[in-house]
Amino acid sequence: MAVQAKALQSVSRSEFHGILKEDVRFSTGNKDSVGDAVNGSFDRLMLHSGIETPPAVWLMLCLLVGTAFGGTLFVLTENIVLAALGFFFGGAVPIVIALVLRAKRQKLIMEQMPAMAEALARSARTGRNVVHSFRTVAADTPAPLGDELRLVVRRTELGMDLGTAVRDLTDRTGVKTLTMFSSAVGVNQDTGGDLVQVLERLATAVRDRLHFVNRMRAATVASRLGALLMLVVPPLVVLFFSLNRQDYISDLLSSFWGRLSVGLAIGLQIIGGLAVVRILNRSARF
Repeated sequence: MAVQAKALQSVSRSEFHGILKEDVRFSTGNKDSVGDAVNGSFDRLMLHSGIETPPAVWLMLCLLVGTAFGGTLFVLTENIVLAALGFFFGGAVPIVIALVLRAKRQKLIMEQMPAMAEALARSARTGRNVVHSFRTVAADTPAPLGDELRLVVRRTELGMDLGTAVRDLTDRTGVKTLTMFSSAVGVNQDTGGDLVQVLERLATAVRDRLHFVNRMRAATVASRLGALLMLVVPPLVVLFFSLNRQDYISDLLSSFWGRLSVGLAIGLQIIGGLAVVRILNRSARF
């Protein structure tokens, strides 16, 4: 029997092609490795942003854009240092685009959650079971939240129970508030209870959280813009002087103190940039 089961598992069934998509990740799960932590952050960024492009292709796009920027600056200035800076900042452009897409997607999901929870509560109040109500709401919910709900529905159609199917909604979207929704559905599937009242309270809590986040962003807009200017202005100043004076970088690196000051400036800029990005991500987390 074991041999037959193994043989059946190894048979490729054409009718099931397209149901499961290959999960391509750079992270190996080693939490003690710094490189693996960076790979894990990149994997989560690609997953949360909703970009359908495989991570390897997006990473190749970073290399191509960086090469284009660096090569253009090298042709214009024939300065290897300036070309290296162009390669670095050019390669960061696709990453910045992915960050913007992730922020917009998570904001849309948060804005769709109250209406989705209320629609699920109304459907369950009519006497339908939770699974049928979930399927109805998933079909009517627009993207991006609707895409995640429809993925849950497909999992239930393949035999997975609803509580298990919604468990990884937070990991797939990066929206921490979805933990409350998945927990409510999971507890209702395991122990029962008044799911309608829980969903109505969840919709109210999400609206209150959105109101708080919007007020906090309005109050800290000047600080966030100032932090972004601190990251953008120094490279632009170096680029301006390098384009107006061809030997600016070479003269600066010709002495020991010049090289030391450049190294310290780059190191402090990277440390400050990481600190600012970390603070901004925490303040914008849903």
